[in-house]
Amino acid sequence: MLLDVHWATLVISTIPLQVFAFATRVKLVVPPLLIVVPLLEVTVIEVMQPTVTLTLCVPVIDGLSFEVAVTVAVPTESHLKVALPFLERGVAVLVEKPLARDESEARRLIDAAEKAGAVFAVGHTERYNPAVAAVRPLIDHPRFIEVHRLGTFPDRSLDIDVVFDLMIHDLDVVLSIVPSAVTTVEAVGVAVLTPKPDIANARLRFASGCIANITASRISRERVRKIRVFQRDSYISVDYAAQEAERWRLVRTNGAMPSIDGGKIDVPNEEPLKRELADFIGAVKDKRAPGVTGADGLRALALARRITDAMQQQEAGSRL
Repeated sequence: MLLDVHWATLVISTIPLQVFAFATRVKLVVPPLLIVVPLLEVTVIEVMQPTVTLTLCVPVIDGLSFEVAVTVAVPTESHLKVALPFLERGVAVLVEKPLARDESEARRLIDAAEKAGAVFAVGHTERYNPAVAAVRPLIDHPRFIEVHRLGTFPDRSLDIDVVFDLMIHDLDVVLSIVPSAVTTVEAVGVAVLTPKPDIANARLRFASGCIANITASRISRERVRKIRVFQRDSYISVDYAAQEAERWRLVRTNGAMPSIDGGKIDVPNEEPLKRELADFIGAVKDKRAPGVTGADGLRALALARRITDAMQQQEAGSRL
């Protein structure tokens, strides 16, 4: 049996379907299995236009009940035009990071989801890294955070700068572990191989007194993805890529010299993207908020914009 889903008019059959892809394939999620079904027909007409027409012809398995959900993984400039029609009709949507081109577009998506009661998630996959999840309960009052995200020169995402391409991953993670407003932003960026900054550093001061120093580069000779958190009597380190974490802490005992205790933390070997999709599916099924909400995506986007604005101001000042 075939089901035609017309994205322009969003005519969805009464037979429920769960869709987790855009333009290339459809995944039917049947716990605990993940069945990837190639599309029999894909027709894309002017994705950049306000009306997006995408016809999917997908085999449907009789007798299985599916919720409707969509993952939007298109260039950021098309997020609003592609995701908005679904959210307005109450369809659950997971949008890849960054959430939108700017805060105005992001708020339109969030408002549409809230008005229609749609589950709305943002693909900040690093939040689902099992190493990040393992240390999260151990972080209570961070005072200093050091982040390095260094990568080799890519062949994609060159239409955006390194802040929106790479640093935004860490901005979301930092904002999730520091429950305080960012009061001051200092930043510098350098365009080395492209017209947009390829390496950037941001120093963030929070109202709580915490300071975060974040460096992102897409022109490094080595790959480094680490975050280090310092708080009173303890130090926590996470290697995103290796999915490894450590904690060292000062143990104080009455009448004795303090001792240092710690080491590696047990971290399950799980794919962050799989965890992200599982959370999204669970949110749709249980009618709850996802792990990374539209509001979270907006906060990371707004902070990224503050950083790029600070970079531009610093660049303008250096030319005086």
